[in-house]
Amino acid sequence: MSNDGDLSASLILRRGGLARVGQERVALIEAIAGLGSISAAAKQLGLSYKGAWDGVQALNNLFDAPLVVANAGGKAGGAATVTPRGLAVIRAFREVEREIGATLSRLEAGLATSDLFWSLGLRTSARNALRGTAVAIDDGEVTARVVIDLGDGVEIASIITRRSREELGLAVGKPVIALIKSSFVVLAGGEAPEAGGNRLTGVVVDREDGREVSEISLSLSAGKTLVATAPASISLAVGDRVVATVAPSNVILAVE
Repeated sequence: MSNDGDLSASLILRRGGLARVGQERVALIEAIAGLGSISAAAKQLGLSYKGAWDGVQALNNLFDAPLVVANAGGKAGGAATVTPRGLAVIRAFREVEREIGATLSRLEAGLATSDLFWSLGLRTSARNALRGTAVAIDDGEVTARVVIDLGDGVEIASIITRRSREELGLAVGKPVIALIKSSFVVLAGGEAPEAGGNRLTGVVVDREDGREVSEISLSLSAGKTLVATAPASISLAVGDRVVATVAPSNVILAVE
């Protein structure tokens, strides 16, 4: 187990657009293999029966042969068996984890911080990827509102489903990246009237014009840049101060 600040990595397997296989789901297969029951495995891992059953279904959908075969019984504890395919997945996953761990140990001496390693590896189609720290989380029945501190007192809020928040393992104090498509950023010259959603004030530092659409880059007080696309007719020039608004539902969150 690594200490805070140590370079670390999480192994995630994915096939196409289907669900991912990570540490938690491999641990679920291992628990089922040892206990012979999905309900018992869920109890051991602190999961709900539905959460464990959903995980089993996702795993079976991901591979060309089922990893777990379950008999009738439901929450009462029907028998479940991990197939040879499932046992092979566990062995392969743990072996790759060990190799990654050894590789990271060699890399750590040559990297200043784990943040550098993460930043170099992040690739996304969203024009804006703003790294910050979760400072407030308000869970509702279905959704969760997460507030991220980008630095220098600049904050941005995101509305995601509560289940997504749980699966991401988001908690106050945890690092998080806010992903925002440039088309979701709405610009208004001067001090815009108060409106719902996030309001970020910045200065235009770059503008690239097309025939119909312009890409406008704003420098925020947190030392970060926010990029927006707007109609080419918008009257903004480099040096202008502008307010950008973003709906919290348009802020996607990512974690390591």
